[in-house]
Amino acid sequence: LSYPDEALLERIEPVRAALAEVGAEPALTQPLFDWLTARPLHEVQADYVQEYDLSRRHSLHLTYWTDGDTRRRGEALAAFKEVYRSHGCAPDDAELPDYLPLVLEFAARVSPDAGYELLQRYRPSLELLRLALRDDALPHHGIVALVCSTLPGASPADKGAVQAMAGYGPPTETVGLDPSDPRLLPFTPTSEGPGHGRR
Repeated sequence: LSYPDEALLERIEPVRAALAEVGAEPALTQPLFDWLTARPLHEVQADYVQEYDLSRRHSLHLTYWTDGDTRRRGEALAAFKEVYRSHGCAPDDAELPDYLPLVLEFAARVSPDAGYELLQRYRPSLELLRLALRDDALPHHGIVALVCSTLPGASPADKGAVQAMAGYGPPTETVGLDPSDPRLLPFTPTSEGPGHGRR
């Protein structure tokens, strides 16, 4: 789900093999593998930037879907930071702490239980993202669908069902958090914490 680069392309076959081992449906994963490899990397990167960096419609930041650009988003982001810090992680300047690839890496490499709880807490965000990717026929849809399938219960069929379940869509208030605020940037594990070794 992160920005495509040479390192990501080199990991495609190991990732494909790992997904096969856990029984992931090829119909959900193959479109992304094809998208990553069918064209020159610079074209893939340009498409990624257009869809995920320049468009809010497919935001990979979980609190955007619940809090939008509102004042309360700062508290939500700070809560992510607190979870990371409680597991020995220190701030980095790469991304905001609610960035989905970062949350998934935290769940996979630092604390599966705490990471899973974050994903459950932001299940509506994941489902709204899944539906937006599906509606626009983007290849990352299958990957987000797989993440959703690991959470309890069936995925809602449409946005109305998600919003009814959660009670919200992305708010529209424009006064909010400065995304460069250093207090809200994500983590790198410290040498003392249980996440030691991630860089």
